[in-house]
Amino acid sequence: MADCVSKVELSISCENLLDKDVFSKSDPLCALLLNTGGNQWVEIGRTEMVKNCLDPKFSKKFLIDYYFEQVQKLKFGVYDIDNETFDLGDDDFLGEIECTLGQIVSGKKLTRPLVLHNGKPAGKGTITIFAEEVKDNRVVNFEVQARKLDKKDFWGKSDPYLEFCKQSPDGKWQMVHRTEVVKRNLNPTWKPYKIPLQTLCNSDLRKPIKVTCYDYDNDGSHDLIGTFETNMETLQVASHISPAEFEC
Repeated sequence: MADCVSKVELSISCENLLDKDVFSKSDPLCALLLNTGGNQWVEIGRTEMVKNCLDPKFSKKFLIDYYFEQVQKLKFGVYDIDNETFDLGDDDFLGEIECTLGQIVSGKKLTRPLVLHNGKPAGKGTITIFAEEVKDNRVVNFEVQARKLDKKDFWGKSDPYLEFCKQSPDGKWQMVHRTEVVKRNLNPTWKPYKIPLQTLCNSDLRKPIKVTCYDYDNDGSHDLIGTFETNMETLQVASHISPAEFEC
């Protein structure tokens, strides 16, 4: 008999993480592990690192098979990245939670306090996991550029990057994509990128999408350059000949 299975996308954010760096804030990353039996865990993915941030919203998503008739135990571990090695054992541990994929999927959102290896609370740190079933394989291709951005740096030009967010059922904005930083440029062109339509707007062409432009600062205090809202109904008619333009 075939297993009942569906694809699920997990989005991660944290708040009030421990600050392990002396002269700056922690540089967190979240690793996802799957229990393969007993005390055996295998890493199946990790988010990007967010520099100097105790309340990170990770743009990297986890895509995982959800088997309805199986108990899939997951562990989410958060680390302060201190070096460029792949091994997380030499990075500061900020806390973890264990749960089942079913617990996340049933509520579509799970928030829990992070705990240390000894079971004690990791300060006031919490982790929130959003789950969405993936039913749409369509992908949106983006080519984005900006012109005449505000200069936010006193000694030089801005270092702009973009964040794309969609509106969740509770009205809050959920991160779906973060671009690279373009150094010292008020007229940046970002590298082309793709966002799954389900990730971007739950395949609802009229669902609000918020795009925010920031000036990147090494200390994590990124300056707001501008923001606008749109939807895929507007964006899908854009082309090289007639691009969609917005005040930011």
